[in-house]
Amino acid sequence: MEIILAVLIGFMYAAGIYLILRRSLVKLIVGLIILGNAVNLLLFLLGGITKGQPPVIGDAEKLLAGVYADPLPQALILTAIVISFGLQAFAMVLLQREYIQGGVEDLDNLKEEDEEK
Repeated sequence: MEIILAVLIGFMYAAGIYLILRRSLVKLIVGLIILGNAVNLLLFLLGGITKGQPPVIGDAEKLLAGVYADPLPQALILTAIVISFGLQAFAMVLLQREYIQGGVEDLDNLKEEDEEK
């Protein structure tokens, strides 16, 4: 299962970087979304995929016994999801504002407009 996820993460990184290098602002945002999801999957994979019990220590125990799920990668992924959602929302609003003001969606034309001013 880890090998399949590692290959999937590699494809997602490649697709995200490919889309970021395109000239379209919409493709740039989609590339950022794909890269954000790839990072979340990578954190999940690095935390280890185990089918275990929740990490709760009982009253009579002093240490965790047996196989348990690590909560730290889950907390990191949750934080990364919130941060990437904020970044995506900001990028979409910025794209909409630029398209309304300049009427340009291509990054090369955007650069030419800045040089003319």
